Amino acid sequence: MTTSLDLDRKWRMLEDMLVIRRFEEALIGLYREGHFTSHYHLYIGQEATGVAVMACLGEGDLATTTHRNHGHLLARGADPGRAFAEILGRVDGLNGGRGGTIHLCDPALGFLSTSGVVGGCIGLAVGGGYACRLRGEGKVSVAFFGDGALEEGVSFEALNMAALWRLPVVFLCENNSPGAWGQARGGYPSLIHASEDLLSIPRSVGIEALKVDGTDVDAVHDACTRAVARCRQGQGPVFVEAVTHRWAGSNPLWPDLVTGATDLRMATGEAATEGEHRDWWERQDPVLRLSRELAATAGGVQRLEALDRRVAERIEAARSFALASPFPEGATALDQVFA
Repeated sequence: MTTSLDLDRKWRMLEDMLVIRRFEEALIGLYREGHFTSHYHLYIGQEATGVAVMACLGEGDLATTTHRNHGHLLARGADPGRAFAEILGRVDGLNGGRGGTIHLCDPALGFLSTSGVVGGCIGLAVGGGYACRLRGEGKVSVAFFGDGALEEGVSFEALNMAALWRLPVVFLCENNSPGAWGQARGGYPSLIHASEDLLSIPRSVGIEALKVDGTDVDAVHDACTRAVARCRQGQGPVFVEAVTHRWAGSNPLWPDLVTGATDLRMATGEAATEGEHRDWWERQDPVLRLSRELAATAGGVQRLEALDRRVAERIEAARSFALASPFPEGATALDQVFA
């Protein structure tokens, strides 16, 4: 089965991708201005994956995600203002300001958990898949995780259990190691695994596995549509490896907007792609990639400009909402503490 995204749906997906991009660009500004001090991870460069996967899910489907979670929640429909407020530790945040960026979560949208522990979300997604099977409603559970999670023992155990019980789980491995600095250059460790083909790991326990270009919304949507359909039909789990090139701003230990705010004129030919990051702008940026495709359609340039203005206004309003939200009262410090 091959799916085909119509033009209107691609425009909606581009809007979701732009919301994620402008949200995270604004988040860098909020950090620089001292509005929060905790560490944070960005999803820039991977927006096509999150948006395409979420477009395959329906109401009642479940998901778990990682420390690189903003894009997943926004793609599923989380409110940007409440997401900003959560990261800033404000009472109007998605979790009352208690989870922050690393544990940003929205259970109302089917998110079981956001785990900052590498590999921590995979076992939880299998539990979600088991619940889906017991309920018998045709729902699925999706586990978003990075390639580094495959170094953890829980990952293989989760794959094996899901295969043995034929659970409706989509294992979505977001491999962003290409282009990563690694520890040798002062960045985060990149994947260290004896297997030269990550797909061989799920295949070793009989799980259907495939690899896609994570910057291509058509390819990701097609793969995940088929994966979700297989799960709903009770045919067992599916493993999808979505490969993206690491955005240069995510290479240092602290994110940095080294490529500047995304200039959509690069997609229309009104601005040049020159300098150190030319390859990123021309080949690796999923927002610019889809923008180029849609700008080439009838009236596309004008529609793109209008879309960017609308998204910018929405993110500015979300930013203002978060900054206006108060911090929690000291007397509430022990609220929701179990022991």
